[in-house]
Amino acid sequence: MTKKLVSFLFILLYSLWMQSAIAAIPMVDAEGKPFPSLAPMLKNVIPAVVNISTTSKQQNKTNPLLNDPFFRRFFNIPEHQYRGESPQMQRSAGSGAIVNAADGIVMTNYHVVDGADEVQVSLIDGRSFKAEVIGTDPEVDIAVVKIDAGDLKQVSIADSSSLEVGDFVVAIGNPFGLGQTVTTGIVSALGRSGLGIESYENFIQTDASINPGNSGGALVNLKGELVGLNTAIIASGGGNVGIGFAIPVNMARASMDQIIRHGEVKRGQIGIGIQDITPDLRQAFNLENGLAGVLVTRVIEDSPAEGAGLKSGDIVLEVDGSAVRSASELRNRVGMKAIGEKVQLKFLRNGDEKTVDVKVGEPVALNATDATLHPLLAGVTFENDPDGKGVRVAGIQADSPAMYSGLQTGDVIVSANRQPVTDLLSLKQALERSKNSLLLHINRKGGSLFIVIR
Repeated sequence: MTKKLVSFLFILLYSLWMQSAIAAIPMVDAEGKPFPSLAPMLKNVIPAVVNISTTSKQQNKTNPLLNDPFFRRFFNIPEHQYRGESPQMQRSAGSGAIVNAADGIVMTNYHVVDGADEVQVSLIDGRSFKAEVIGTDPEVDIAVVKIDAGDLKQVSIADSSSLEVGDFVVAIGNPFGLGQTVTTGIVSALGRSGLGIESYENFIQTDASINPGNSGGALVNLKGELVGLNTAIIASGGGNVGIGFAIPVNMARASMDQIIRHGEVKRGQIGIGIQDITPDLRQAFNLENGLAGVLVTRVIEDSPAEGAGLKSGDIVLEVDGSAVRSASELRNRVGMKAIGEKVQLKFLRNGDEKTVDVKVGEPVALNATDATLHPLLAGVTFENDPDGKGVRVAGIQADSPAMYSGLQTGDVIVSANRQPVTDLLSLKQALERSKNSLLLHINRKGGSLFIVIR
């Protein structure tokens, strides 16, 4: 028998053995049922998740020396170069979810389309459409865009309040611009806030991999229902380390409904100052150990809260029948309501539980002069920023202690004591967290800085 014949027989026998070995691998479990797979669910959901690309023009920055006409003339620098008339095109990528196929409504993050001159939506089937931004809610980081297209697939929307820690979830998006990608994980935590990412925070935390480009993509449950919009990660290098955040779909939908109805979000208030219950406060108010709630620190005059009978010292236990455990959670729950809607509050007063209905009203402005907001800010006059980006320093009284605070007229406070600031009331609530020192995050003439006042 020749060596070639022996080799041929060996290869033939090995091939037959491999085929029989592969055939012997069970494709079903011991009960004859197929192994679980996400593929059937994903086939229905993936067509409803889109890639979003944006284009914007960014003006070239010029050297300050070019402002001097003598300098330009001496070095023979053309006028068009000084004016920076050759803007650079900036491109970015994100994701979105089709929530209304009939009307071509896509929900995504505000930061995905912020500043974009053109928004392009691409589908998994290869089609691409120019999109119209019909409205945004920067405080929650939600944007709603519309495409004119037929034969679209929409994702079903779940009730995100039914989510529990440990539930399996699937993140779908366009990480790093690679194209549609699927990752899986569980709900690691609920109600995450105080991160300073958005003004209203109630994040779903998940270990499903979320990376740059996933923003606005779908977070779905195992039924293929939308439970959240992927929006942020915590990672020093910008990549995934197993801590990702998604906006609960109930919160996103509340913003979307107002945007579709009014073109914008009008977020009301009930007119109370609130804070978390610390161990010291628990002891001072003689509260039983383990009781969760939010302390009312102030009721604004002529506000809906005053009309409903709320008083300083009341402890809010529930909102619309669901328990609240932190001031940020209460603020979020009220913030999801449109102006004119009612919110039911269950609260504790002197050991007795009471329930009232409070109508959400227009934002109430505070008389923010001198020491109204905080003793360390005596001499500063504040006003709501006209662009809605915080609280503006309107003036500083001469010879007041505030002259040495580091604040300047025109500064816009965007956070105080690590709490987001959107208006005078939120600034008041943030400042109440500290009596002896203040940490202010300031926007000043296009730059950003922190100021500590003691």
